[in-house]
Amino acid sequence: MEIEQAVARHYAHGSLEEAILGALAAAGKDLNRLTPKDLAPVDEFHVGGRQATIAFAEQFGLRPGMRLLDIGCGLGGAARYFADAHGCQVTGIDLSGEYVAVANALAARVGLGERVSCQAGSALALPFAPGSFDAAYMFHVGMNIEDKSRLFAEVRRVLAPSGLFGIYDVMRLADGDLSYPVPWASGPESSFVADAATYRRLLAAAGFEVLKQRDRRDFALEVFAQMRARGAAAGPAPLGLHLVMGANAGQKVKNMIADISAGLIAPTEIICRVAG
Repeated sequence: MEIEQAVARHYAHGSLEEAILGALAAAGKDLNRLTPKDLAPVDEFHVGGRQATIAFAEQFGLRPGMRLLDIGCGLGGAARYFADAHGCQVTGIDLSGEYVAVANALAARVGLGERVSCQAGSALALPFAPGSFDAAYMFHVGMNIEDKSRLFAEVRRVLAPSGLFGIYDVMRLADGDLSYPVPWASGPESSFVADAATYRRLLAAAGFEVLKQRDRRDFALEVFAQMRARGAAAGPAPLGLHLVMGANAGQKVKNMIADISAGLIAPTEIICRVAG
């Protein structure tokens, strides 16, 4: 509980919906005619943003009507993409009540309020009945969760037989101290980055069979190079993840890029299913 409170404080903003709507207006968007694509620059809070979400979806085997659970849904960007582009019914859960409120408000603004529903809660005590979902996923969430065994057991419980579980987390590649702050933590007390081997071992113990694993370090470095090129050419855009990460957003991203470049960490995909 203490760790979860620290994580929630790290992500707290206070006036996030107002900031996002103001930036959308500054970017020339009609607030009454928004689309999920309009929101992508600010609500895809993981390395690679919408590009990464699309690439993940290609590996995940989505189909219309699937009941998805978005663990650590944040502002709901991935949930809205899966609902809009793949016809899924998505339930999100997140520690941050503010994020959940903004996620639901944005879903309503883009006409997805009936297909995307987010609520506040803990991934370690999912408030859902066994077998409630066909698939679950989490994007850049495991780095904030120390007890991954309990997390994976909870995900296993709420999945239907042969249900899919997809992970896109920042994972360890090598030993070494990380630089803080980073987007997911202000310091090491709420950062629990593990290597892919640990994920695989704990997933197997929870009853999952790993189907695919993909290191996305090269993809991340390419994304960062593109970001630098755009910034040099046009300057900072009004709508972006700096709105979510706060005043020290630049330092958080700089530290993360340095650690990925140094080969300490990398975003990594693991896709598995309930065994048996």
